[in-house]
Amino acid sequence: MSPAERDLVYVGHMLDLARKAAQRTGGLPRQEFDRNEDVQMVLTHLIQNIGESARRVSADFQAAHPEVPWHRIVGMRDKIVHDYLDVDTNIVWDVATVELPRLVPVLERLARDA
Repeated sequence: MSPAERDLVYVGHMLDLARKAAQRTGGLPRQEFDRNEDVQMVLTHLIQNIGESARRVSADFQAAHPEVPWHRIVGMRDKIVHDYLDVDTNIVWDVATVELPRLVPVLERLARDA
């Protein structure tokens, strides 16, 4: 597999996971998120894996697509993995309900235009 093909696999994985997060939060009231630890864990895991895929996208691809906040995505992954006792559920909620829905069309375009 070429480096370009590998980048697209990771972008596709990011897209799939972001869509799954959107499915989990679609119509989910914030109060339900706050009291449902299972939903919190699922969303945290999805966000972590989006960051892991982003981390594996080549520097050249990242530089060619600055519309994706690569550094912030990978930084969130690092926070979850290395500082898991201090993950802020308010940030998880914001990422899942605001940032990921904004990211999905960007990733769709990258996957489609490749």
